[in-house]
Amino acid sequence: MTKIDTSSPESVLPTPSHTVGPFYGYALPFPGGGDIAPVGHPDTITAQGYVYDGEGKPLPDAFVELWGPDPDGSLPTVDGSMRRDPASGGFLGRNGVEFTGWGRIQTDANGHWYARTLRPGARGRNAPYLSVCVFARGLLVHLFTRIYLPGDEAALAADPLLSQLDEERRGTLIAADAGKGTYRFDIRLQGEGETVFLEFQ
Repeated sequence: MTKIDTSSPESVLPTPSHTVGPFYGYALPFPGGGDIAPVGHPDTITAQGYVYDGEGKPLPDAFVELWGPDPDGSLPTVDGSMRRDPASGGFLGRNGVEFTGWGRIQTDANGHWYARTLRPGARGRNAPYLSVCVFARGLLVHLFTRIYLPGDEAALAADPLLSQLDEERRGTLIAADAGKGTYRFDIRLQGEGETVFLEFQ
């Protein structure tokens, strides 16, 4: 057995670093979390895509959280999405009527995610967008980004955030129109085509 003298800081080796989890997979799942839009609402859109790691491999255990305003650009103020039975504490799901603007989606075995939400309205000088938070293996801190919807080039060009980025980086924040109210938005955590991530201070 090797004895280590711990009386001086120089003799103590640092503990190796390691990533955490994905333990959040046990605490954060939200059944029906992608069904953000009230049932049958005419402004419903579908946002969908994949989460890829730095090697371009899809992540089957990532979480994507979305927040968005309603079509008028107003932030919802209704109670939270995750309703529970007051007697059993069991998950009741959404009520199908209120729009909270928030959802949480776990990627499937192929790294795919999708959500049905309302088309966000513009707020201030910003082009309409959905806020995104990503939890994934290897991330000690979750990542924030945005999904801008294509279509209004003037609004996208004038957006304060997008206007600071070169064309290639800007493109990582704009979803592709897949038709019939569906938009494709892939999230690349590292490497070629890495999504632009935001830091809030």
